[in-house]
Amino acid sequence: MSFPAFFAQAPRITLHDPLAQLLGAADDGKIEYGYEDAVRLAGHSCPTVAGAWLMTVKGLQALYPDSVPERGNVLVEFADGATNGVTGVIANVVSLVTGSTTDTGFKGLAGQHDRRDLLRFGQSVPGEIRFTRRDTGASVTVSYNAQGVPAAANAMPLLQQILSGQANDAQKQEFGQVWQDRVRRILESADQPGLVVIH
Repeated sequence: MSFPAFFAQAPRITLHDPLAQLLGAADDGKIEYGYEDAVRLAGHSCPTVAGAWLMTVKGLQALYPDSVPERGNVLVEFADGATNGVTGVIANVVSLVTGSTTDTGFKGLAGQHDRRDLLRFGQSVPGEIRFTRRDTGASVTVSYNAQGVPAAANAMPLLQQILSGQANDAQKQEFGQVWQDRVRRILESADQPGLVVIH
């Protein structure tokens, strides 16, 4: 498997997972995540997956400005319902990194390391996602808007040709290239004002 080279250049994040440390999955409990992990989970790379990745990384960095984020110790609240739009796709990426789940996660050991009920939807959030530390109660809210990084003019016409069965192989390849080019530009614009807003 080979990914586009820019995947490896996207912002990365390291978290400390006390459960991973306890169970010997990582000697010091530290696990590094990259954009390619989000792509493996989602099965594709798109502006939504890129936005989910950037919101998670930037949200956790703002929530833990002077320390390594603690995986499994963050309550994640979404303004939208779980099945609304692309919220579910975004939530899967957030869950991958934070360890936070609804009722399907690890149940814990003697009351510790419980990952359930840490991912909630349809909440009153002044943005898209609110991340809250369970140890201190500190929270940050993030929002994402990729309008400042527009798609190529030929992206939608090419997609329509593909979906209607009228595209040839060269057009299919061209679509994949322009689609990923926008994802690359979004990830490279991670610090552009307005792309990811921390509230």
